[in-house]
Amino acid sequence: MMHQLITYMQYPFVTYAMIVGCLIALCASLLGVTLVLKRFSFIGDGLSHVAFGALAIASVLKMNNQMLLILPITIISAVLLLRTGRKTQIRGDAALAMISVGALAFGYLILNLFSSSPNLTGDVCSTLFGSTSILTLTRQEVIMCACLSIAVILLFVLLYHRIFAVTFDEDFASAAGTRADMYNLIIAIVIAVIIVVAMSLVGALLISALVVFPALSAMRLFRSFRSVTICSAVISVVCAFLGIVISILAGTPVGSTIVAIDVAAFALCWILEKAGVTA
Repeated sequence: MMHQLITYMQYPFVTYAMIVGCLIALCASLLGVTLVLKRFSFIGDGLSHVAFGALAIASVLKMNNQMLLILPITIISAVLLLRTGRKTQIRGDAALAMISVGALAFGYLILNLFSSSPNLTGDVCSTLFGSTSILTLTRQEVIMCACLSIAVILLFVLLYHRIFAVTFDEDFASAAGTRADMYNLIIAIVIAVIIVVAMSLVGALLISALVVFPALSAMRLFRSFRSVTICSAVISVVCAFLGIVISILAGTPVGSTIVAIDVAAFALCWILEKAGVTA
């Protein structure tokens, strides 16, 4: 098996998949801790459905670069979701449910009405649950994903203290002069970018797992925000790497395999917590 893995690693498409998969997992885990603590974990799920709807429109329009449509629509939806959830009578989970279910339904409807694909069911299933498209990435797509991931990481590092303040006590942060609304907006936009990039890795319906599971696993072992964030990032990257490796060797779906490894990691951390192995 090790010899087989070494042989596969000699192919560029496998290397590309490893790089992109680990970068996406790292970015998702960094903001995952903040989203879990703010009780906004399922924003990833809602935005992934919006991205699916945008993908359906881009597919029907036969756009060469679908990212030009998917990314702006998802970012705009993230902004509207944040504003709708905080400024009107439609709040929190209700706004998320409206956007999530509506986008998913319209996306599937558009594909059924206008798509000329001979295998519509297979295309939809691959988009929702992930496919082998992560193994067919071009060099340009890898560079784009790497640039977006580096931007997200730098943004998180530079704004770490402000994100920390907004996460734990938004009212106090506002009183202290921190523009909480602006940083919430930045968080929403960044997670929208991560969702769009991650669709090729785990599919629209499984993206929330990359955001939630590593953060919850790290919270079982550590108590400080910094330690949880670092541990979450390590767990997420390791799970993504193992998931891609197992998927290549066993021929299993990439997205589902990564999520299964994340679930196993959470179970292990829960056992360690019960055994008193915490810091």
